[in-house]
Amino acid sequence: MATQTKTRNGGPAQDFEATADRLRDLNERIIESSRKAGQSYVDAYEKTLNSIAEFQDRIGKASQVEWISTLAHAQADFTRNWAEAYTGAARNVLK
Repeated sequence: MATQTKTRNGGPAQDFEATADRLRDLNERIIESSRKAGQSYVDAYEKTLNSIAEFQDRIGKASQVEWISTLAHAQADFTRNWAEAYTGAARNVLK
């Protein structure tokens, strides 16, 4: 007499596939959440650097000494350029 093997819901192979699908879905959600968090960080960093550059410009405008004014404006330009380059590169990585 032959014995029959009972399978539930398609057997172990189907259970494995269902588990693998759930893990893939979880991994995709984790990656997407991480990407959004990274984008939020980059946005905040860019905003902070631009605020610093604006402050440096105000220092330059308020100074009565020409070389201090020139230096402050140059530093503000550098800070803005750094913000643009760094955040642009970071956003490309996060795509």
